[in-house]
Amino acid sequence: MLTRIKNIGRGLTKMLPVAIVAILAGCTDNFDSLNTDATKISSVGSKEYPFMFAYALMSPTLSPDNFEVGEGTIASVYSQFLSQAAHSFPTDRYVIRQDWMPACWNPVYTAAAPQLKTIIAGTETQSAENALANIWWVWMFHRVTDYFGPIPYSDAASGKRYVSYTPQDSVYYDFFKRLDAASAVLKSRSGDKPFGTYDLVYNKNAAPATAWMKFANTLRLRLALRISKVNPEMAKQQAEAAVAAGVITDIADDAYMPKSTTTYAEYNGLAVTAGWDDVRMSASMESILKGYGDPRLPIYFQPSVSTGTYEGVRNGLFTSEKIVDINSRLFNSNMGTRWATWVGNDWKTTYNVPQNILHAAEAYFLRAEGALNGWNMGGTAEDFYKKGIQTSMAQWGVADQAAIAKYISNTALPIAPKDGMNSPAVNDYPVKWSTSESMQRKQVAQQKWLALFPDGMEGWAEVRRTGLPKLYPVVHSENSDLPEGTFIRRMPFLDTEKQTNAAEVEKAVKMLGGPDNAATPLWWDKN
Repeated sequence: MLTRIKNIGRGLTKMLPVAIVAILAGCTDNFDSLNTDATKISSVGSKEYPFMFAYALMSPTLSPDNFEVGEGTIASVYSQFLSQAAHSFPTDRYVIRQDWMPACWNPVYTAAAPQLKTIIAGTETQSAENALANIWWVWMFHRVTDYFGPIPYSDAASGKRYVSYTPQDSVYYDFFKRLDAASAVLKSRSGDKPFGTYDLVYNKNAAPATAWMKFANTLRLRLALRISKVNPEMAKQQAEAAVAAGVITDIADDAYMPKSTTTYAEYNGLAVTAGWDDVRMSASMESILKGYGDPRLPIYFQPSVSTGTYEGVRNGLFTSEKIVDINSRLFNSNMGTRWATWVGNDWKTTYNVPQNILHAAEAYFLRAEGALNGWNMGGTAEDFYKKGIQTSMAQWGVADQAAIAKYISNTALPIAPKDGMNSPAVNDYPVKWSTSESMQRKQVAQQKWLALFPDGMEGWAEVRRTGLPKLYPVVHSENSDLPEGTFIRRMPFLDTEKQTNAAEVEKAVKMLGGPDNAATPLWWDKN
């Protein structure tokens, strides 16, 4: 297993940006002319910007090796979308593997940020290209800050030897400024097709600039809800502005990152992780999906090899417990056939499946929560809740409208999964809209959690922010900072940073307001 982890050992030796490197094999013949000085951004012209943007899009979505340890063994299991099947992975039990942490960090700082910073500096502020670079800057850095808290941000890709950290509140406030400005620019340039075919996300959309505008506003709405407990006034302002400017409302504008074994030489990391037999359906997923008779169950997961039935497994098992049949790989459900299939006596990976980025269904659930907060979201919480369910079903190819209507009126509850721990039902939230606001918030959170699958990073952030939906506690914790029954809040700062950027990391720890461990909540985490 660990022999596959090739990329993370390179580390961030001095937090310096790498220069422009090969930008998607096969996209251009100009690679050899690009400067490869590792201490500064090379001097490039506008002709290179499309290639650079494409590379910046692809890098933070993680190569398979980086995905396996940076997301598959961390956020995907802490969100409880998945449970770890691999015996050698202890992160499910809250063990912090510092040697794996660069996978969450390096692709942004050494690969993507230098490209985007060069584009932003070299393009007019009112250009669509500048707007797209700023939007993607926010998307990738919001995932990094939601892992660690304070991060190198204002000085990212600066070429400085010692790079200062920015408090998380300041990082978020800059996010809103960038997204507001980018949305306004794209509204005025709706006919543009920035970066042409090198816009890997929306180049096939009939109106890519407008699609990116909706992406920016949906991301802005997500971030507004993220800060709703720590700065409710700003959250309301930003959320209402995002909705007024236009968010994603249709799956035609859903954002995916294409993966290809030929065109991009880049595989879907989640699919590869499933093909490596590293993950399984969590018991939380089993309890909810089975209890609801959810039509997405056979899409998200597939029957276990041994039983032919859908079975989940609790998060946080010891290796000795994972070899017991009921908890073992062959007795539990791998991810759905979209990502991997059982052929003969092994798993076959679907390498080319696109990676989920941002979707209309999430936007509806964000608007439902906003409406429950009393914000002007353009409709009622109940209507947005139901529309979110319908849109998620459509996203995953569920077309039976009678079945969807039946699901929305479903009074069934999550069930006891009959797993190896004799777990009870994970919670008691029905699908049918409740008359109780307290239950309505639980329902919105649970359905949003289901709709966010398989984006584990966003799922983990939402569980931390809201405390919802109620999930199973990990069975065992091997982290003294996280006693059994507690929930992991963040990732500690990188050892490589402490070794090479020590004085700045010390300042960052003070910004945290608590010790540099996995139990200290982030700025926006007021649960």
